[in-house]
Amino acid sequence: MEKEENINKNTDQDLDKESHDSKINKTNDNHSEVDKDKDQDQNTPEKLEEKIIKLEDKLARTFAEMENQRRRFEKEKDEAYEYGGFAFAREALNLIDNLERSKQIFENDESLKNTDALKKTLEHFDIIHKDLISVFSKNNIKPIKCLNEKLDPNFHQAMMEIEDNEKEPGTIVQEIQKGFTIKDRLLRPSLVGVAKKTQEKTAKKEKSKENSETK
Repeated sequence: MEKEENINKNTDQDLDKESHDSKINKTNDNHSEVDKDKDQDQNTPEKLEEKIIKLEDKLARTFAEMENQRRRFEKEKDEAYEYGGFAFAREALNLIDNLERSKQIFENDESLKNTDALKKTLEHFDIIHKDLISVFSKNNIKPIKCLNEKLDPNFHQAMMEIEDNEKEPGTIVQEIQKGFTIKDRLLRPSLVGVAKKTQEKTAKKEKSKENSETK
């Protein structure tokens, strides 16, 4: 009798287990059906087309960024090649400045005036000066033209005004220090003196104007 009860008990447990497993399998089948439906929804032509559009947009943005980086690199490389010696070139201008100062010192030395020694020395200074300008020119470093030109703030820096009734006001009549450019960039501005009308002539002009207005 006890043996039969144990058999029945085990049978009931097996049935419960089968029922539980059946429920689990049914739940899993339901989940699978739901996932399958989701996959079908995501794989509709409309959804696939939307995904393709997004991927194309992302790809286009990536290529655009790569192209921008390439252009920046090319620009930096070109500038480094063309203007890499900018600082050196500006420092090298001191050679010309010192050469011109030395020439002026010799020219103003009373003990050397009208001597053969001065003449030969100045000739050597001129040769060196021409060679320097030639070397600079070959490297696209060129002096700025300024005398008798109108003052241009992009290339000239006015240091003083000089009374001159023969020149239009703002015309450069004196070059204090020579300016230079390197290709299309300003290396150093020209330091200049510009013409202005004399006060006497300006006063006469204003008085003449007042007389004409009174009449």
